[in-house]
Amino acid sequence: MKKLAALCLVAAFAAAGLSAADKVEGYWKSIDETTGKVTAIWKIYQKDSKLFGEIVTVPGQSDATIASAATGNYKDFPVSGDVSKMTVVNTPFIFNLKMKSAGQWEGGNIIDPKDGKMYKCKIVFRAKDGKKYKTDVLEMRGEIGLGIGRSQYWEKCEESEIDQYRFKG
Repeated sequence: MKKLAALCLVAAFAAAGLSAADKVEGYWKSIDETTGKVTAIWKIYQKDSKLFGEIVTVPGQSDATIASAATGNYKDFPVSGDVSKMTVVNTPFIFNLKMKSAGQWEGGNIIDPKDGKMYKCKIVFRAKDGKKYKTDVLEMRGEIGLGIGRSQYWEKCEESEIDQYRFKG
C-alpha cells in the first residue's frame, strides 16, 4: 500500500511538471531594433499543447484599433472570421507553434499586424548569460522559408508594467 501511495505521489509530481509553464510563457515587450522603443506588449501562452501569442497593448494606440492591414483569412488561423475586422489587441497573431524542447517552439506562424504578412515562426527562450544576453529574452524568428528570415529579441515584462504602456487618449 505504501508503494502504491509513493507511486501515485511520484506520478502526480511528474504530471505537474509536464503541465508547468514553459519559460517562453508570460508577458513580453517587442522592441524596435532601431529606436529601442517598445512596440507592443505580448502575452505568450499554451492552449491544447500549442503556443499562441496575443498583443495586450500597443503604446500610443487605442486597444480598439482594428487590424486593417490584415488580409481577411489566413490558413490555419485559430479564430474564424476576417482578421482585417478584428482588433490588434487580443487577436492571436502567433499561433499553432509546437514544442521542440523546453523553451523552443516551432512549426507555427506569426502575422505582422502592421502589414498583414504571415511568416513561419520559431520562438526560443534565451537565458541571461551576462555576455550576449544581459537579461532573459525571447528570440522571435519569422521566416519566409529555407531558413531565410530575421529575429527580434523581446524582453520580459511583468503584468504590473502593462498599464504604463496603454494608450491614455
